[in-house]
Amino acid sequence: MGCQSRDALTADLSFPPVPFSSLPDAAFMLEILKLLRWQDMLDILVVAFIIYQLILIIKGTRSVQMILGLVVLSAGYFMSVALDMAALQWLLNTFLGSLLLIVVIVFQHDIRRALTQVGKSPFQKNRDMAEKELDEIVRAVFYLSKRRIGALIVLERESGLRDFVESGSDLDARLSKELLISIFMPVSPLHDGGVIIQKGRIQTAGCILPLTKNPYIDKRFGTRHRAAIGLSEETDAVIIVVSEETQEVSLVQHGALTRMTDEMTLTKGLHAIFIVKDQQAQSWKSWVGRS
Repeated sequence: MGCQSRDALTADLSFPPVPFSSLPDAAFMLEILKLLRWQDMLDILVVAFIIYQLILIIKGTRSVQMILGLVVLSAGYFMSVALDMAALQWLLNTFLGSLLLIVVIVFQHDIRRALTQVGKSPFQKNRDMAEKELDEIVRAVFYLSKRRIGALIVLERESGLRDFVESGSDLDARLSKELLISIFMPVSPLHDGGVIIQKGRIQTAGCILPLTKNPYIDKRFGTRHRAAIGLSEETDAVIIVVSEETQEVSLVQHGALTRMTDEMTLTKGLHAIFIVKDQQAQSWKSWVGRS
C-alpha cells in the first residue's frame, strides 16, 4: 500500500458540510407543532398576558429600577458560581434566600395595585366624568395657577378612595369652577388638603393624602407634589397639582408626574384618560350586547 500524503489523509477524514437550510427542515418543525396541544398554546398566551400587564403596572414607576437591581444581583450570583467565588456566592445566596420577603416589602404598593386591577370586571364601566366637568376643572386649575394659589385635586377612577375621603370634610357638591376656586383660596380652612372628585361631584375637601417614600423625587417638589405621587402609587387615581411657588400645573398618574404647559395640554391629557377610555368601554359593552 502506497503512502498517502498528509493532505490526502486530512481530506479523507473530513465530513461534508451540512447545508444550513436543512437544520431544522420543514418536516422537523411540523413534528414540533404536532406535539403542541391547545392547552400549551393557551398556557403561553395567559403567561404572556400576565407579564404584559405587570409591565404596564410598573411602567414609569421606581419599581423598574428595583427590578433591574434584582436582575444585577442575580447575575452576580450566577457569575460567582461560575467563577467559584465562595465569599461573594455566600453573601448573595444569603440575600437572595429571602427574595420572596424582599419582593413583598419592596413592591407592596405595586402588588396592591395589581390585585386591584385583577379584581376589576372586564365589563365594568369606568365611572368617568363628562367633557363639561373636565373643562370646569381645567379652567379652575389655570385660574389658580395664574394667581399663585396652590391646589391638589384628585379624580377618582376604579380604585376606591374611601379611606382618604373620610379624612376630609364631606361636601358632596356639584362640580364647578367657582367652588373649586373658593376651596383653595388661602382664607379657606380647607385649602391645605386635597379635593376628591367622585362621579363628577366634589365629594370631600381638606383630605390628608399619603406622602411618597420615593427618595429620588426632585427636592424642589413640596408636600402637595409628594402627596399626589404617593396617592398615585397606591391607587389608579389621577391627580392635578398646582404649585404656588412656580405656578406649574402637573398631572400625576401611576407615580409619574407630567408638567402641563397650558390649558390645551391639560385638556388633551384628561380627555385621553377619561373620555377616550369611556368611549372604548361603551363600544365594548355594546358589542357584547349585540353578540
